[in-house]
Amino acid sequence: MSDYFEALCRTMKMLAEHPKTIFIGQGVKYAGTTLTDTLKDVSTEKLIEFPVAEDCQMGFCTGLSLDGWIPVCIFPRWSFVLCAAQQLVNHLDRIPLFSDYRPKVIIRIGAPHDQPLDAGPQHTDDFTAAFDMMFRTIQVERLLAAEQIQPAYERALQREGSTLLVEYTKFYSGKER
Repeated sequence: MSDYFEALCRTMKMLAEHPKTIFIGQGVKYAGTTLTDTLKDVSTEKLIEFPVAEDCQMGFCTGLSLDGWIPVCIFPRWSFVLCAAQQLVNHLDRIPLFSDYRPKVIIRIGAPHDQPLDAGPQHTDDFTAAFDMMFRTIQVERLLAAEQIQPAYERALQREGSTLLVEYTKFYSGKER
């Protein structure tokens, strides 16, 4: 395993130790995505498997945050986030602008690459810059090195609002493209 992957595993375990965190997404409780194995040290009681319903998943996480939870909302690819964009941009990001609520959702996105298997052009895009331009309150962090991972997630846990963290799956194996 790579330092990057191991840092993600340690950091997910650290997040899981917080009494208010809960992990939600596709391939969270059951194998199915490259992010699944990073949750190996997280209790299954903290994992909520979601169907392919990205808009609903994002809205569910926003609602949980308004009730005091800290959802870690996991999307295995950027293309899935496009389906959740309405909830993400118009709701989660804008709530602090028109209310006293400061929802805290930690959004994990895997930015895949085309090695060893090319998932095709609909699954290998990185929309980080586009979403960062749309946000007014959500903090965006790109995780390009193992040493960035834990500090970035600690900041996300400590900050008042929501944070979107982009992980690069090409670093999971330790082999760069």
